[in-house]
Formats: sequence, C-alpha cells, structure tokens
Amino acid sequence: MSELTRISRGDITATIDSMGAQLMSLTCAGGEYLWQGDPSFWPRRAPVLFPIVGCLKNDEAMSAQGPVHLKRHGIARTREHSIVERSEPSVTFQLDSDEATRELYPFDFRLNMTYSTDGTSLAQRFAVTNTGDVDLPFTLGGHPAFNVPMPGAAGEAFDDYALVFAKAWSPSVPVIDEKGIHDFDRMTQLMKDSRELALSHELIDRHATLVFHDVPQSRVALVGKRSNHGVELEFPDFDYLGVWTASTEAPFVAVEPWHGCASAYDESGRFEDKRSTITLAPGERAELAFTVTPF
Repeated sequence: MSELTRISRGDITATIDSMGAQLMSLTCAGGEYLWQGDPSFWPRRAPVLFPIVGCLKNDEAMSAQGPVHLKRHGIARTREHSIVERSEPSVTFQLDSDEATRELYPFDFRLNMTYSTDGTSLAQRFAVTNTGDVDLPFTLGGHPAFNVPMPGAAGEAFDDYALVFAKAWSPSVPVIDEKGIHDFDRMTQLMKDSRELALSHELIDRHATLVFHDVPQSRVALVGKRSNHGVELEFPDFDYLGVWTASTEAPFVAVEPWHGCASAYDESGRFEDKRSTITLAPGERAELAFTVTPF
C-alpha cells in the first residue's frame, strides 16, 4: 500500500507518494504550486521518468541484453518505492529491479529518489546504481507540473505566463509526430535573441511538447507576467527541458528537466544509441539533481 510522506523546512512543505516516488504537493507559505491531478485534464502530478524519457518507437527497442518493452516514460512511475531514509526536511525512496522489471527492461538497477528542502527550494535527486554484471543504459527525468495561475495570482490567465531564461538565446525545437517520436531534421525556431517566451495553449498544442536542448545556465523560470509569481528550476545535470500541458483548456504547465528525450527518427533503434543515454559499468552509480524554487 502506498504511503504519503511530508517533509518541511521554513516556508517549503512537500508531500511525496511512495507509489512512483511521485511529488504530490509543493507549498510555499501555504500556497499550492504543484498541479493537483484533476483527472479531467491529467491525473498525474510529477512522475519520475526512468529508464526512459518519452517513448520508444512502437514501445520497443533492441539492447545488448535483448528486447526492451517500455511504455511512455518507463517503469518507475508505476511501481511502489520503499522508504529507506527519512527526516523532517528529507526523504529517500528506493526501487530495485526484480523479475517483473527485467521482463520489460532486461537490466539490474537500484533507483534512489531523494526529496529535500532547505526552506526556500525543493531538491529532487536521482541516484542510479548498476547492481548487475553488465553495462546499464538509461535515460531519466522529472515531470513536475505547476498550477496556472500560481498562488497569489488570482485573475491571471494561461496567456499571462512566460518562460524566462537566464540570458537571451534563439532556441529551436524538433517536430514531434502523433506517436511522440522526435524529428531533429525538422526544427522550428521559437524566438530570436530573447530571454522570454510567452506561453499559450495554442503554442504548446501546436508542438505537442516544447523540447529545448542546452538551456542557458540550465535555468528557467515559469512566471506570471502580471503577478510576478512563479517557480524557478535549476537543472545543471540535465541536457533537455520539456514544456507541456494536457489540452487547450488545462490550467497547468509541466516544466520537465530531462537527461535524454524520446526516440527520434535519426536513431538506430538500438536502446543504447538513444540520445544522451547514460551507461554505468557494473557497480557504478550516477547522481543527478534539480531544484524548484517557488516565489
């Protein structure tokens, strides 16, 4: 049975579900910043993406250890994670490979998810250990979705929000087909020499998901232009950023740090050849983290 764990320090309180090790609530000074999973739009809130981000072509790939059969975003979000360490401002979950996971993803692993707060930000840390005797390939990411409007921003509309980057740049995003496969040979420039990208349902719907690569300083803020309330994400360990919402009426925006992305048409189809794949030798461990700061 899943268990909810609450951590808190200063103005920040977070609640995490052991089912999927999913963040369920993020409040600052009592205001709820995290999307609360209204099933009429999208029932999840902030799933953990492992050992893939997005989807594989036809939900399958071949690997050095045999076939991989994974649905969108992998297996971590649908499994019960055990709690291995807990304190007032921090909790660590653990998911180990087993017979059921090996049928879908023929590798042995340990995934630890740690959530902690210093009183102003929430840190989400991934730690992956290769517990097997062959190389372990994977990609991973976060998927936190945020309420729009933000707390303290009554009266703001979706179109009042923007992504604000650390410096001016000219990003292009790949075309994504109806199956979620990326085409990096067909790119669309979203803005030129600017720090700010105005959001709209129409913009995100037209692209399915906005997939940014090499975001300047690995930092972005989702900000209400009238209220100046929002969240800032810092993700130095992640090379992609996804921005998504569920429909043209959904009152949330997901801002997603990824190490890797969905399968693409220019890839071989071999699991190990996916973009930004991390490969760990037996016994090796990798740690990646991002922070969310509400304001």
